[in-house]
Amino acid sequence: MKVNSETIDKIAHLARLEVQENEKQGLLDDMNKILTFMDKLNEVDTQGIEPLVYMNDEVNVLREDEVKQEISTEMALRNAPKADGKFFRVAKVINKA
Repeated sequence: MKVNSETIDKIAHLARLEVQENEKQGLLDDMNKILTFMDKLNEVDTQGIEPLVYMNDEVNVLREDEVKQEISTEMALRNAPKADGKFFRVAKVINKA
């Protein structure tokens, strides 16, 4: 399979990317190199080989969640630049259009 200019345009449209004309040739070369490499990988005989799920046999040891220190609302709001009773006050970031 070879990638052409129309394929680049279609991929750019689907990804909502703006690709300049002077960038297309570099993308074409890179994508065709990737596909050529993938074709090489498809030539490898993988019959009887188990898929690799993990790189090693180590088991992740997780600790139990423990509450080590609780903080009251008053203590949490003590260092807040602005507070309103039980809540932090922050600047409005959503504008209705």
